[in-house]
Amino acid sequence: MSERVYPASVDVAIVGSGPAGSTYARILSENAPAATIAMFEVGPTVSDPPGAHVKNIADPDARARAQLRSEGPDAHDGGDRVGGIVKTAQRRARPGTFLLESGYQVEGEEGLPVAAFSSNVGGMSAHWTGACPRPNDSERIGFLDDSGELDELLAEAERLLGVTRDAFDASPHAPLVRDRLAAAADDGRDAHERVQRMPLAVHRRDDGVLVWSGSDVVLGDKTRGNAHFTLYDESLVTRVLVEDGHAAGVAVTDVRTGESHEVRARHVVVAADALRTPQVLWASGIRPWALGRYLNDQAQIVFAVRIRDFEPTADADGAPRTGLSEYSGVTWVPFTDQMPFHGQVMQLDASPVKLAEDDPAAPGSIVGLGLFCAKDLQASDRVEFSDEAVDGYGMPAMTLHYTLSAHDHEVIERAKAEIVRLGKAIGEPLDERPFTMPLGASLHYQGTTRMGETDDGESVCNPDSEVWGVPGLFVAGNGVIPTSTACNPTLTGVALAVRGARHIAAELASV
Repeated sequence: MSERVYPASVDVAIVGSGPAGSTYARILSENAPAATIAMFEVGPTVSDPPGAHVKNIADPDARARAQLRSEGPDAHDGGDRVGGIVKTAQRRARPGTFLLESGYQVEGEEGLPVAAFSSNVGGMSAHWTGACPRPNDSERIGFLDDSGELDELLAEAERLLGVTRDAFDASPHAPLVRDRLAAAADDGRDAHERVQRMPLAVHRRDDGVLVWSGSDVVLGDKTRGNAHFTLYDESLVTRVLVEDGHAAGVAVTDVRTGESHEVRARHVVVAADALRTPQVLWASGIRPWALGRYLNDQAQIVFAVRIRDFEPTADADGAPRTGLSEYSGVTWVPFTDQMPFHGQVMQLDASPVKLAEDDPAAPGSIVGLGLFCAKDLQASDRVEFSDEAVDGYGMPAMTLHYTLSAHDHEVIERAKAEIVRLGKAIGEPLDERPFTMPLGASLHYQGTTRMGETDDGESVCNPDSEVWGVPGLFVAGNGVIPTSTACNPTLTGVALAVRGARHIAAELASV
């Protein structure tokens, strides 16, 4: 699918190969099969098939190489990467990601000290935990919810991501963890808000091996078999071409050779991520007031406990073939407006960060809990771009403005108390106090290209994700989400991409 000869023109140019960009390619392949589609990704292909989750790579050395190649323009071995126990507030990147080297904090503000990116085919979906909960209460998007459309879009996103709830049903300790959490948390909650299995973008093969979804699953055989679709890796889109106020294509640089090209397109979709999508628009001279504003991260509180009355269970299959042990599975404590946190509880090997060493005599006895906090949305929380300084890719350098409100601090303190209460319901705490991850650690950045029902200056795009005032230009990904969420945003971001892709497909069909 990857070649170095760029087309002169296509029907749709997609910038970014993460789940949202891949959703556009998939829906267009299904609904407008004659449309020519070019997808551009600044990073390399690190897995087979392209966009596959690195957790599916059985060989640990090959997995580590794939992670390393995802770590940006200056990827190199060494450095202090998350892999050991997380106990400090040091600036460390998780494997497969790289940090914003400067501009992550302005004096007098909290900033996002560990704001991070991935550059590879599949984007962050090659490294994520696969959690796909549906939003609840104020997390939901009112102008889509009122029409009844939101749940249909979320269901379609679940199809594209391959979401299941039964992948960990064989985990010996999952029922115990869920039952203890339910006894502590379910009182007063509606049925859909009670403790339950986490919906995960993961399925189990016939041979019993877990397969985690990346963009490869979203693209699917339909897109891979589409003769009109081409993926160009190591291709940096530097700007969107705009003519007579309408998107007209993209300027792209071949990272391997440094040569620049123009690719004409009737529609352009920028799905680079919540920080780099507004960067591309800014570099293109598309600078509405709301661009980059309402930046939203989720403060993350973590805690670890040892399960009470633990009975070791032998792992009949021996060492896991994809680097994952399966004991307690992944459990979900949904967000509610009354309890404004999203809870994710998992055995340590499933967690992206380690909170403790597991007990070698009783593997699976240590369980990690995480609460993600919904944040006050503030226009002052924003990413700004320089007209002079550049980043490692030669794109406008970023400066992040980010502060926690008094209410945010209150929510974080509530989350600390709640995670200890829930942890003690499961087992014995390993530490007296929970740990607050450095801001930016959630990797759930949102709001910077937010969707709005009307062009009131507070949003960047309309409900079809088309940028206000620039016909033919669409934005995609978690940055489009206009609400304050605590749950993992990927499912919602993909759902919104479904709507935009359907709109483009309908426009192509009408010509």
